[in-house]
Amino acid sequence: MADRPEAARRHDGATLFGEVKRMARTSGAVGGIAARLAGARMFGLRTDRAAHAEDLKVLLGGLKGPLMKVAQFLSTVPDALPAEYAAELAELQANAPPMGRAFVRRRMESELGRDWRSRFMVFEEDAAAAASLGQVHRGTLPDGRQVACKLQYPDMPSTVEADLRQLKLAMAIYHRMDNAIRQGDVYLELAERLREELDYRREAAQMRLYRRMLAGEPAVHVPEPIAGYCTERLLTMTWLDGQGLMRWLADDPPQEARNRVAEALFRAWYVPLYRYGVIHGDPHLGNYQVAGDGGVNLLDFGAIRVFPARFVRGVIDLYEAVRDNDEDRAHAAYAAWGFTDVTREKLEILNLWAKFLYEPLMQDRARRIQESNDTQFGRAVAEQVHAGLQRTGGVKPPREFVLMDRSAIGLGSVFLRLGAELNWYRMFQDLIADFDTDRLAARQAAALAEAGVPTTT
Repeated sequence: MADRPEAARRHDGATLFGEVKRMARTSGAVGGIAARLAGARMFGLRTDRAAHAEDLKVLLGGLKGPLMKVAQFLSTVPDALPAEYAAELAELQANAPPMGRAFVRRRMESELGRDWRSRFMVFEEDAAAAASLGQVHRGTLPDGRQVACKLQYPDMPSTVEADLRQLKLAMAIYHRMDNAIRQGDVYLELAERLREELDYRREAAQMRLYRRMLAGEPAVHVPEPIAGYCTERLLTMTWLDGQGLMRWLADDPPQEARNRVAEALFRAWYVPLYRYGVIHGDPHLGNYQVAGDGGVNLLDFGAIRVFPARFVRGVIDLYEAVRDNDEDRAHAAYAAWGFTDVTREKLEILNLWAKFLYEPLMQDRARRIQESNDTQFGRAVAEQVHAGLQRTGGVKPPREFVLMDRSAIGLGSVFLRLGAELNWYRMFQDLIADFDTDRLAARQAAALAEAGVPTTT
């Protein structure tokens, strides 16, 4: 191993040259702005953090790829980056300019062979949609099926590794300024999941998994990956017609329709979690549509996390402990999640955040997901938690926390946009009423094996 070339020792597909090119474009933004912020904290200098955050958003928004995607994730993880950064990065959308027709033809030939056109009745070389790691083209198979072909942008492995280096630098600088949340495992989790997203064969398997888990949910539609048309850099799936959420909301749909979409999204995310121990960790607006039947289409299956059954039990235990004000059970639940060194004082502080997240699930009545009219209420709770953890020596979130928190916060914001009014308590109780750790583990193992999902960290 010692005499292998450096490029060969890098993660699959990444090259040193590709990483250097990417780092040259991003290091000034990430390292420079973070360093200026560090100087302000350490030496009492005045700086316009909001302006720096806006600069960072503008630069990242012009880049294709994972740094933008990671920024969206971090905007929902408490104190991973300064509040000003999080607020700006939360606005990033995956709308990178599409690659041209020449790239499309080269990529399709490299994935399906020189005769790739003969495998389609129709293939549109202009992209129908663009995302952070790839772009989507519409096509028709010889049997008449309409399909979506997601092509990965060039040199993505190198881009991922370069961006992860910059992310690690920014998080390390911020940690030296503020140790309330120790983010070591947060970085490891984001890095692992992001590298997995590069493998479209894995995503095809995860799509099959979701089709199996949600087969009994008529309001949730999952595309089918097309066998023989999927490679590591090409994902071909059945085309689903639908409308983007914001465009749909612009037509001011009635409350009943808003509630139906919200309930479909709730079940799309939480039936897999509480019955199979699987979470979709990226409730980004571009990852689903409102379908013609009033349900939802799920479109992206790259950011998936599989949890052991004991962890899901811990999620339910924490809910019940918060509901019953049972500190001993809450302490055991945090340990099941993977939190360490949780003193009684820290437990009281963490419970402020848990109560904020679980509160809609504790009232047996129809209500909005947040009844406060204060749009900054969640931020105020986070700041209260942050101040308490700073005072008590900080806490290290486990890896499992990242996508759970991302899903809860991300979905909550979607439910707020929808203005949904549902009995969240009863929907939640329906999911956990017959929970059994052993049965979940058995269902999970069978579903993963049938879908062919590779093992993960």
